[in-house]
Amino acid sequence: MRRDPLARKGLLRRLPEAWRQPLAVVGVVIALAWVVIAVAAPVLAPHDPLAQELPRLAPPGPEHWFGTDQLGRDILSRVMYGARVSIPLTVLLVAMSVLIGGLLGACAGYFGKWVDESIMRLADLVFAFPTVILAMVVAAALGASLTNAVLAVLVVAWPAYARVTRGLVLGVRGREFVLSGRLLGFSAWRSLRVDVLPNVTGPILVLATLDIGTALLLLSGLSFLGLGAKPPSPEWGSMVASGVEVFDSWWVATFPGLAILTVVLAFNFLGDTLRDALDPRTARAIKERAL
Repeated sequence: MRRDPLARKGLLRRLPEAWRQPLAVVGVVIALAWVVIAVAAPVLAPHDPLAQELPRLAPPGPEHWFGTDQLGRDILSRVMYGARVSIPLTVLLVAMSVLIGGLLGACAGYFGKWVDESIMRLADLVFAFPTVILAMVVAAALGASLTNAVLAVLVVAWPAYARVTRGLVLGVRGREFVLSGRLLGFSAWRSLRVDVLPNVTGPILVLATLDIGTALLLLSGLSFLGLGAKPPSPEWGSMVASGVEVFDSWWVATFPGLAILTVVLAFNFLGDTLRDALDPRTARAIKERAL
């Protein structure tokens, strides 16, 4: 049974104008494609990502689309399985940063006084160091492993959410609906949970979406430096590092690097689209331009 083209057009018109822009469509398609690859990698991958049974450093061709590495492993299979490592860990990392930083920032902005001073001074202490250097120091102190690399990135990522959330809460806590709830007998925690946080989630969601690409780059960078995933784990950063050892065989590092690039671009596009969709002035401008 064929679907009516008019019904399809009507379905598209129900989407906000921001989500019908070309970059938004590209971001959604790339992100969904990587999610499908990560979930279905055991089915889609042509070879075992750890098996060392193929010709070494074979260039890309019909038999091996992405070529093979110096140990005779299929790079396409390793890139597919790498999506099961890099993408979930990055999303988990950003979610934990939002949870920790958002909660601390909300408490700082709502309660103020010594709570605000303590949390913000701790955030300033983290901001005082370069992000990459501090992450490297923490990862090296904890020991080289993928779990410790995630913890290292978490240490440097939460202050940004704390500061943004604090600023948003400061702008909301004096609004009439928050004061009315307090006058009705709401406790401070209930007021913060029911009245304040739902009104600041939009900008935090935009920041988190944009930060997925940054977190992926930082996590892959730690693996590239030997402070994250360990061989033979098919993680994109460590795969790029192994490609540097055989620089003449360009495909070994290029395809994992392109995987990182596409994921970062996709979530940057999604973050920009979310910002346009949640900002009334930007959404109105996009709609007027479309008309």
